[in-house]
Amino acid sequence: MAGGQERILRRRIKSVQSTKKITKAMELIAASRIVKAMARISAARPYYEELVGVVRDLSASSGLPKNVFLGAPPVADKKGILAITADRTLCGAYNSSVLRATERQIQAFQRAGKGSFLVAVGRKANSYLKYREVPIDASFTQVTDRPNYDQARQIAAPILAAYESGEVESFDIVSNRFYSAGNQQLEITRLLPLDPDKFGSREDVLPLDFEIEPSPEAIVEPLLRMFVEETIFAILLEASAAEHAARQRAMKAASDNAEELIKTLSRVMNRARQDAITTEITEIVGGAEALGAGSKTIDESYLLTYSSERPVGV
Repeated sequence: MAGGQERILRRRIKSVQSTKKITKAMELIAASRIVKAMARISAARPYYEELVGVVRDLSASSGLPKNVFLGAPPVADKKGILAITADRTLCGAYNSSVLRATERQIQAFQRAGKGSFLVAVGRKANSYLKYREVPIDASFTQVTDRPNYDQARQIAAPILAAYESGEVESFDIVSNRFYSAGNQQLEITRLLPLDPDKFGSREDVLPLDFEIEPSPEAIVEPLLRMFVEETIFAILLEASAAEHAARQRAMKAASDNAEELIKTLSRVMNRARQDAITTEITEIVGGAEALGAGSKTIDESYLLTYSSERPVGV
């Protein structure tokens, strides 16, 4: 019985050791991808900051033509949500936090008497929302591992179409933001309409009157569409880095738990082996004592038999 238990424990230890090798490798891969994702964020940040500055100056201009991107939002029966999740699991609460926040937003819209226009990014968002029978207006996969600008433009297309047509009155982005390798936070970011206050206080911006050629409409609206695309691209980069950081942290925790489990199983196996050895020694000693007691009984009975059968006087 003890030998069978030892074999079972040995197989479990080998299985946990194999799992630990996998989680350790995934931890190292995620750590290397964090560095690459941070490099992509750093490379894209200067362009985004300059574009923010241009939009800030335009929003402060008195001669800016009216458009749907700045100012009061259109009145519509729907509000939009862009939910950004990963295509894979094994990243802790990264996906579940976004999905729970998305459901809360949809419920808040329903309480306000509004419908929802939902754009889902990532396989996890698509599969979960379909399972919950939540209507999805546009879906995208294979994006968050290594986002590029073309993917951001494709995601922005249905968002801009729905907003410019007046189908939705606003759009929010639900995603995880990357602040450092140890700090990622869930955030809900207003995408549309553009809020001039987030570009800086108007007191800090000199009111400029631009001379736009060939016409303000031909320049301003495409520029603001480009800004929406760039904002989505920047948030995709942040979400990608946050995903890799969450996976690295989850795999480190899994490796540590596997190590603790290996130690626990090793102690149990050693205890079982020691119990088996003690049992065998006890059985050997008991058998030896039984054999010794049996030999002594045989000798005494033989002497008694010999003395009783011996003739008198011999």
